[in-house]
Amino acid sequence: MSGFEHLSADKTTFTGRRTVFQDARSLYYNRFVTRRELLAGSAACAGILWAREHWDRSRISVITDEIATTPDDAASFAHESGIQFVEVRNLPGTDRAYAAARDAESKSAATLLSIQGVKVAAVDTTLLRFPWPGSPSADQARWDRRMEDLQRALRCAQITGADKVLVFSETRVADPPSTFERLAATLTEMAAECEKQKVTLLLENDPATNVATCADLAAIMKLVPSKWVGISWKPAPEGYSMLPRRRILNVRVPAASLSPGRPENLNWRSILTALDKDGYSGRVTLEAGAAGKSVVNTTRDALDQLAHVVREVS
Repeated sequence: MSGFEHLSADKTTFTGRRTVFQDARSLYYNRFVTRRELLAGSAACAGILWAREHWDRSRISVITDEIATTPDDAASFAHESGIQFVEVRNLPGTDRAYAAARDAESKSAATLLSIQGVKVAAVDTTLLRFPWPGSPSADQARWDRRMEDLQRALRCAQITGADKVLVFSETRVADPPSTFERLAATLTEMAAECEKQKVTLLLENDPATNVATCADLAAIMKLVPSKWVGISWKPAPEGYSMLPRRRILNVRVPAASLSPGRPENLNWRSILTALDKDGYSGRVTLEAGAAGKSVVNTTRDALDQLAHVVREVS
């Protein structure tokens, strides 16, 4: 995909209808007790993501710590903006990851979201994103506890109702391809644990890691055929044709890429149209890349821009 044009800065704010639930405790029970049954065939039916067409606002997701500074405000804003799915990364207003939070904190956030009719699509983590053994600055302690950290992330997914956990690869080294075999073995090990809990790992490309490009993602997917490992794709001007389309289960939309005149700008109309043409019916997740009060307004403005683009291609 190339020749992306600059996007319009026109804004379309979208609103949702407020729904009042009379018994939050009953809703909480129904949502979590039936989760395993509802997700039992999720990965096996991943191909269904490619069966629906056209874009609408239900396919836009956001990260809760980028839209508000408290879990309550994040849930309210998501509902009022017509957002049906979110990703959880850090507890809003803090630098503490949900994947390492106490069960009570995760349950509380999930209940607030459920009351507002919002579901958790994924638990975002920094799993594997550190210098691995063999690097001069290796973090041996994190490597040794990688499976323990995965179990905590899976526990968070079970509590919040998410069926995906976002991971990365090792922080970038001089020769990234030389690390692919070990990354593949690690992801395969993790996928076996994910299968037991019916949660899919999403590997995201990031220039600060060894999996930075579409070519890198394609190479890893060939080495890891497990249906419990998919792609969270962060688009770049080139490389989409290299990707195994049916393993793209989420698409990242950096806020800066929506801004005309910025070097990071991408033609999201063309990207969404191409995905739609290929049958993709998953979600796009807006990402500002940071959290806290300083980015909340930026994220909300970018959400208006993304909603405008989605409206144009629907």
